[in-house]
Amino acid sequence: MTRLYLHRHWLAALSLTLFSLSGNAQEDDPVIGEGSTVGFEYTLSLSDGTVVESNVGGDPFSYTQGGSQILPALEAALNGLAVEDTRQVTLEPADAYGDVNPEAFQEIPIAQIPEEARVVGTILGAEGYQGPIRVHEVKEDIVILDFNNPLAGKTLTFDIRIVSLQ
Repeated sequence: MTRLYLHRHWLAALSLTLFSLSGNAQEDDPVIGEGSTVGFEYTLSLSDGTVVESNVGGDPFSYTQGGSQILPALEAALNGLAVEDTRQVTLEPADAYGDVNPEAFQEIPIAQIPEEARVVGTILGAEGYQGPIRVHEVKEDIVILDFNNPLAGKTLTFDIRIVSLQ
């Protein structure tokens, strides 16, 4: 009976030690969770390998986990990572900026567009509209503007390295 008591006591002590060690590991190595302030380096590329943008070697991008500051699917993929972790995240259009919406193209009389902006690919802005507006086509009397996000309809790949976490 004494041996059984000691054995149970030893197991309880071992359990407490393991619990304590796992608790310390979480404190020493925090992971991304709700409310975390996260800094990361990234390279964003398209499915054909074209690099859209990158901040590698520059200032990290910073956001608050759960703050709706980045794409929700990207935010979910980063949950649980720690500093120096890397992850490649590929997002289909539905999880990124959606499919191209044909209703987001609008014809505008050419006179309403500054002459220097009448070039396919030019990005315009408009008061009261937060997104970019791209010149899609220039015709004799009209300009067709595209109000879709420039990344709509595209599969995106993010190569990410977590550089800071608070």
